[in-house]
Amino acid sequence: MPSPLPRDPSVAWAESGVAALTGHRGGPPLVPPGRAADAARELATRIAEHSGGRVRLDGARLLAERAALTGRTRAGASSVGGSCRLLPTADGWAAVSCARPDDPALLGALIGEELPADPWPRVAAWLRAHSGAALAGRAGLLGLAAAPVRPPTAPPPALPVLPPRSVAGLLVVDFSALWAGPLCAHLLGLAGARVVKVETPARPDGARRGNPRFYDLLHAGHRSVVLDPDRPDGRRALAALVDAADVVIEASRPRALARWGLDAAAAVAGGTTWISITAAGRACERIGFGDDIAAAAGLVALDDRRSPVFCGDALADPLTGLTAAVHALTAPADGSGVLWDIAMTDVVAAALPPGGPRPAPAARRGGEGWVVDTAEGPVPVAAPRARPVAGRAPAAGADTTAVLAELRIPVP
Repeated sequence: MPSPLPRDPSVAWAESGVAALTGHRGGPPLVPPGRAADAARELATRIAEHSGGRVRLDGARLLAERAALTGRTRAGASSVGGSCRLLPTADGWAAVSCARPDDPALLGALIGEELPADPWPRVAAWLRAHSGAALAGRAGLLGLAAAPVRPPTAPPPALPVLPPRSVAGLLVVDFSALWAGPLCAHLLGLAGARVVKVETPARPDGARRGNPRFYDLLHAGHRSVVLDPDRPDGRRALAALVDAADVVIEASRPRALARWGLDAAAAVAGGTTWISITAAGRACERIGFGDDIAAAAGLVALDDRRSPVFCGDALADPLTGLTAAVHALTAPADGSGVLWDIAMTDVVAAALPPGGPRPAPAARRGGEGWVVDTAEGPVPVAAPRARPVAGRAPAAGADTTAVLAELRIPVP
């Protein structure tokens, strides 16, 4: 039996490596609000149980794993990864991301002017003159990952609980990118599933441009297929892959998949487990990434001036990946399919207390590092730490011909 979790959430935050990533550069680490680190450990315990002990991980440590490999650290109102900012609006604060190649142009459209190489000063000036609601409305129309910081007022609805099932030998087709979906696929692969990553020529996984060791960590042992949905034979091959899958993981808005000819409802009716990861649910068109989603949901720490700073590194991503894996390791008792509509915003909100953030407890100097005083005594602030990288991820499309041949799907 696992040992009881600590009662004070500060313990798990300090041990996870996330506290070390929270606060201002050069200042003390801050303890994030809520219990997301404890929740990550609980999710990892359920994954271990559902996988028959094949997957045993410290879920809290997974939250800071990417930063351990990139070497990045806390940067206050700038995200650890550097692509997101917390900025004041006319009536509060907002999280705004500029992570994709097209985002500078979208930020220019947001404020109605052409932006220089550094867009942030002019974006900040526009935000100070506009409300969070105005930002949300315009960002939604533009497909920009930006939203006001709005802490939860009540817990989100809980997803149903289904019986656990083994995924050993099952085929997982992963259309997702970046962190949340690939982490889910990675955990299912550790549990014995056969994972096939699917990309398109026009939209390869953006994480390939990031830290190569982190990409290898999540994708080593998987197989890579590239298919072109703009070609009829590519769409047919995509549909055949979905038909063959036991589990499908995707992180796209439903209309995007419909353009590819993929139908989640039809797949579920055929017995497939469909994992759908979105910023705010399948019924919402909002775009978001791990940093802006977590901050907008209220997972920010207040510094000694009561200004918000980012908590950890894109925490909505690993929390959602763990959550998705738990549900993928379950299935209806009658063997029917199921669609899991996993909203990243809800995953974060479920780990936060209702109401706005409060000033965050700061670590103090202790010995050679930092220490957090908790209800259970002083706890050293751990540095982010990653698991060993076990192999290399395949190049994009390296396994297309072999995978399609094995599944008797005509090669485009």
